Amino acid sequence: MQTRILVIGAKGQLGTVLTVALQKKYTLEHVIASDINEDKVYEGIFEALDATNKEQLTAVVQQYRITQIYHLAAVLSAKGEENPLFTWQLNMQTLFNVLEVAREQRIEKVFFPSSIAVFGAAAPLINTPVDAYLNPATVYGISKAAGENWAQYYYLRYGVDVRSIRYPGIIGYQSLPGGGTTDYAVDIYHKAVLEEAFTCFLKSDQALPMLFMEDAVRAAIELMEAPKEQLTIRTAYNIAGISIAPKDIEASIRKEYPSFHVAYAPDFRQEIAAKWPSSIDDSVAAHDWGWQSSYTLDTMTKVMIEKLRAYYQLDVAG
Repeated sequence: MQTRILVIGAKGQLGTVLTVALQKKYTLEHVIASDINEDKVYEGIFEALDATNKEQLTAVVQQYRITQIYHLAAVLSAKGEENPLFTWQLNMQTLFNVLEVAREQRIEKVFFPSSIAVFGAAAPLINTPVDAYLNPATVYGISKAAGENWAQYYYLRYGVDVRSIRYPGIIGYQSLPGGGTTDYAVDIYHKAVLEEAFTCFLKSDQALPMLFMEDAVRAAIELMEAPKEQLTIRTAYNIAGISIAPKDIEASIRKEYPSFHVAYAPDFRQEIAAKWPSSIDDSVAAHDWGWQSSYTLDTMTKVMIEKLRAYYQLDVAG
């Protein structure tokens, strides 16, 4: 059977880039991008899809004979705290619909991104292991922790091959910040290339695990392509990239923009970040499916500045 992929939430921060990568790998005809926003932004096939509507989801899966689903739709951490009950309802209802449709339609594989937001005060903040106790402090983290357990349940109970990654903060030039606690690490680069001052909502020394977008996309595809018998975790794998604080990014940017200024004004997002790990142990992912990140802070900064200069049509640094 030919691989036919449905991406739900294709217009989000990760979905925007992952969809294009999947299209390149599997061809335009075999990747269906979908989002609740009806504006088409991709080449190839796009479907306006409300993932809270199970009947609509089933119809799309049947129409295109889908074999794999990448379920990326969710309300993120900082936005989620503004309306906790709505966040829980949307994040869980869309996941349940995907899991049930996968069971009923015999979907081969499902990708469900989790997050380091599943960790809370009970988890070690340094080199956090994959089997750390989960007591998340945000509704986003609670929904992801619950989702991990439901993913494992559907695998053990029904044989639905659900695969998941606990993403750290994702840094990319392809889309604007989307309401996450780690999104300062995207916005800061935009301000730098525009030669504007930046105000950070975290403390200068608040270290968090981060991952460059190219690595984040590659991780999802590599996990989905890994042989089933090699996978030992059916909740979610830890993956790590680089552990950095805002002051580290500031210093890296200043190698190119010496006069770049950052002010620090911590808000409620600092309280969220303080409960998250500062570094992650991803040795199980490395062992099971060969995961390894490929970007350092400075190599990431170089690409971010180059791409954002092009985006804003700026030829040189100020």
